[in-house]
Amino acid sequence: MDRHIPEIMAPAGDRASFLAAVAAGADAVYLGLKHFSARMQAKNFGLGELSALTDYAHERNVRVHVAMNVLLKPEDARAAGGLLERLARTVKPDALIVQDLGLMPLARQAGFEGDLHVSTLANATHPAALKVAQDLGASRVVLPRELDLDEVKLMAGACPPGLGLEIFVHGALCHCVSGRCWWSSFFGGKSGLRGRCVQPCRRLYRQGGTKGKPEGLFSCQDLSLDVLTKPLLDVPQVTSWKIEGRKKGPHYVYYVVSAYRLLRDSSGDPTARKTAVSLLEQALGRPSTHGVFLPQRPYPPVKPGQETASGLLIGQVKREGTKTFIQPREDLLPGDLLRLGCEDDAWHQTFPLRRRIPKGGRLDLPAPTGPHRGAAPPSKASVFLIDRREPELMQLLAGMEKELALRPEPPEKEASSFRPKVFNSPQPGKRTELHVFRALPRGSARGGKAAETGIWLERSALLDVPRPVTGRIWWWLPPVIWPNEEERYRNLLVEARERGARIFVLNAPWQTGLFEDREGLRLIGGPFCNLANAQTAAQYASLGMESVFVSPELSGAELLSLPRTSPVPLGIVVGGFWPLGLTRILAEEVRTEEPILSPRGEVAWVRKHGGNHWIYPGWELDLSSHRRELEQAGYAIYASLLEPWPRFLESAPRTSVFNWDQGLL
Repeated sequence: MDRHIPEIMAPAGDRASFLAAVAAGADAVYLGLKHFSARMQAKNFGLGELSALTDYAHERNVRVHVAMNVLLKPEDARAAGGLLERLARTVKPDALIVQDLGLMPLARQAGFEGDLHVSTLANATHPAALKVAQDLGASRVVLPRELDLDEVKLMAGACPPGLGLEIFVHGALCHCVSGRCWWSSFFGGKSGLRGRCVQPCRRLYRQGGTKGKPEGLFSCQDLSLDVLTKPLLDVPQVTSWKIEGRKKGPHYVYYVVSAYRLLRDSSGDPTARKTAVSLLEQALGRPSTHGVFLPQRPYPPVKPGQETASGLLIGQVKREGTKTFIQPREDLLPGDLLRLGCEDDAWHQTFPLRRRIPKGGRLDLPAPTGPHRGAAPPSKASVFLIDRREPELMQLLAGMEKELALRPEPPEKEASSFRPKVFNSPQPGKRTELHVFRALPRGSARGGKAAETGIWLERSALLDVPRPVTGRIWWWLPPVIWPNEEERYRNLLVEARERGARIFVLNAPWQTGLFEDREGLRLIGGPFCNLANAQTAAQYASLGMESVFVSPELSGAELLSLPRTSPVPLGIVVGGFWPLGLTRILAEEVRTEEPILSPRGEVAWVRKHGGNHWIYPGWELDLSSHRRELEQAGYAIYASLLEPWPRFLESAPRTSVFNWDQGLL
């Protein structure tokens, strides 16, 4: 029997990192374009440049995967389809990585013939999701970073023939579950689902009021599975080891790819493993963690008192009169790129070194320039080494550039004339008011005379509802179901149906796979499905959903335009607590049901539901002032998520219309 050899997939945010991945022996490189990428802060690639690089990679048996893993807004279909058409014609990459399921038929309509991979942002978190993904046309699913080894094996055991799994082995960790974070969007329209996240989880927060100590309560260390990757070699369904880091430089890419090649190819060699770990230590990442990968020995990825900004912490600012300087903990080399502070700091800046600074030597810091002019850093402000330009690596890349220069970049071809498929919208029907509770309210069978009742599906809530009423309840499934929870929810759905339940709100498209038989059922796509365009609504309809809720993070103009193009009736959340994000991990120091203050004094709080912690803002979503506009636009269902208020929050200081006015980048 041949030994299972997963590919090493490397990130590339720019040309130098792409070449570093090839030089280090990566089997595949994933990257983004100038538009529709979940890492819009990276430099990314134009089609002409990418065409030449892809040919260069293919000649060396390196595959190229393009990530268009963003949420498509209502007006994006034509531009995205046109870009896909030019990509298919000019570049011919091996695979497309998608978050938004509407991109799958759009890609085929545009003539893309490569593989389709489902991004971790699409939140395929439980075994039944895999068959659904394959039926929609996927050949690979990228697994969540929150899974332990036993859960990876559960997913592998359910993996249908012809479908591969991809697993992150190294790189930055998000605090919230991928595809279940609206934190950055809620506070300014910069959505992580659109590649614009400003990483609010990396900020310092306080518990215990304004006198609490600022800490990184939600800031994760980097993932590094290193020697723990060996058991994955016995899981043939895991076809790819993925390295996170499209905002990293060539030094990081080269070192990390080299390390994981050693760990894969010489897993039984102690010397090779030791060398690999040494390479990872030189890769300029944050402090690392194995996370929850070993179920019998989980390691908390969040240590609130530890610095976790991007890069290697090499010193803290000292002051001498008006001068600021550091004495680095490591040797610094010419060309090293340093970052002072974090992006939220007024004194934040990056600068390259011109000369070598020995460990313990003195480096005087340059005066802040640009928008940070005059903002001197305080004592003990952190300085990070974020990239390195070793002469040997730069010489290697220069040689590759000479080879590339012999093949000029092809010119950009004519603009695309792509036209996305247009759908007929249903006629507006009866409007439904829906109040969604965690349990049936006391003394109420339906939640009010004018409203239908929705209840989050848990066994205690189910048994609390009288059988004659069960069939009228809209039963809401959770936004995330983990592999070890799937059997429980399958059984719960069977029990609910036996008790008369007929209406189910699914908060991930993959949850359609939990139903063996759908006869007599009404399936509705919930708001956590992140619907934002007509193409995706059509995909959900093909899965058997009779109507779908839109994502409330869209702008007002986008929300009002969507019903005119959707092939199915739409619902919308108009009130109640909408979460900043859901997380499976929470630092022991974080106390639930207590106020947590951001650097700007914004209040958040945490509550546990099932296998996840929900992080909420201290105020509710309220679109009631736009109700008439929504009705005129044609929305069919209006839901309020009536979460019990935490005791400390006696009254909301304000409400939010989310991105209605400010828009969504």
